[in-house]
Amino acid sequence: MTHSAIDSLLDGLTLIASRAAAAIVAVPRPALNMRDKADMSPVTAADEASEALIRSELASLMPGVPIVSEETTGNRTVEGLGDRFLIVDPLDGTREFLAGLGEFSVNIALIENATPVIGVVAAPAHGMIWRGRVGHGAERLTLPPGQSPSRASERIAIHPRPCPAGGARVLVSRSYPDPATTAYVDRLPQAEKVVYGLSLKFCLLAEGIADLYPRLGPISELDIAAGHAVLVAAGGEMTRPDGSALRYGQHEFRVHGFIARGGRTAG
Repeated sequence: MTHSAIDSLLDGLTLIASRAAAAIVAVPRPALNMRDKADMSPVTAADEASEALIRSELASLMPGVPIVSEETTGNRTVEGLGDRFLIVDPLDGTREFLAGLGEFSVNIALIENATPVIGVVAAPAHGMIWRGRVGHGAERLTLPPGQSPSRASERIAIHPRPCPAGGARVLVSRSYPDPATTAYVDRLPQAEKVVYGLSLKFCLLAEGIADLYPRLGPISELDIAAGHAVLVAAGGEMTRPDGSALRYGQHEFRVHGFIARGGRTAG
């Protein structure tokens, strides 16, 4: 694809995420119809409204490209994905959303050859979107839900900061802590723990607001693909705990841990 075609694609994905954000906030709280899925995680009418809009608009923007999505696909294996597909989490952080916290997001990622290459993370409660193309940089847009990226009131290029040798700001999960990760963080020298919603952690790393996000327990690829792309596009890195590359589209779309870093250790 040409640079102009890729820019157009990124704008198209951003507009879809923005419209999905608007669909989420448009659902009145009495109409959320919250219930538990088979894995006991919550789902609401806002999740479903966002997913329906995203799937419909992605089919128009990128016809024929397979879509792996939270409410339709879940963690089931999808046949015939090929080397290029989309990963969607229409409402990441449903627990936070239900609790009235602003730490929820809409996530869309394009995967090529098992690697995230474009990511868009929209935060409806903050009126912000983080987006990036690996190899071409990342940025944060101030954009009310539903608006086109051309209407952004602010557009800022983002970069991680060098990680300090001690006293790093380490992001930890609010809803899904695990013992292995807790032990890992406790061994870090003078670490400052920051509790935050899942996908938005990657955006804090990408902006240089935090330094490290470790996760040593299993997690769905759908929860991390878009944030992974934004972080790497900004100049950060994300690997398996052993330092090897994360590969997407694997069996049941599960990742058995990762370490996400903003910048290299300073000094």
